[in-house]
Amino acid sequence: QVQLVESGGGLVQPGGSLRLSCAASGITFSRYAMGWYRQAPGERELVARITSSGTTVYADSVKDRFSISRDNAKNTVSLQMNNLKPEDTGVYYCNAQWPSIHDYWGQGAQVTVSS
Repeated sequence: QVQLVESGGGLVQPGGSLRLSCAASGITFSRYAMGWYRQAPGERELVARITSSGTTVYADSVKDRFSISRDNAKNTVSLQMNNLKPEDTGVYYCNAQWPSIHDYWGQGAQVTVSS
């Protein structure tokens, strides 16, 4: 059974910080690219992604504010979100991908940035 379980979402004021975590099970974690996606109308948009070798990619809107990291020993991936803005609000989904082979999703974590 493959499971991706997110935690760490919640309500934060603009300028604040949150840290999302995703715990994976049922996969050979170190071989997967891991990512965080935010739900938009009709699709999920990439927020950040980290490959099995540690290469990272960020959406332009979050670059220099968010940081993705992974701990292969713990089978977890995290998204540190700093200087949060109202436009960061949304449901964030953890993704595990073995390109062209497998693609798994977590249940989503709500992040609300509001004063």
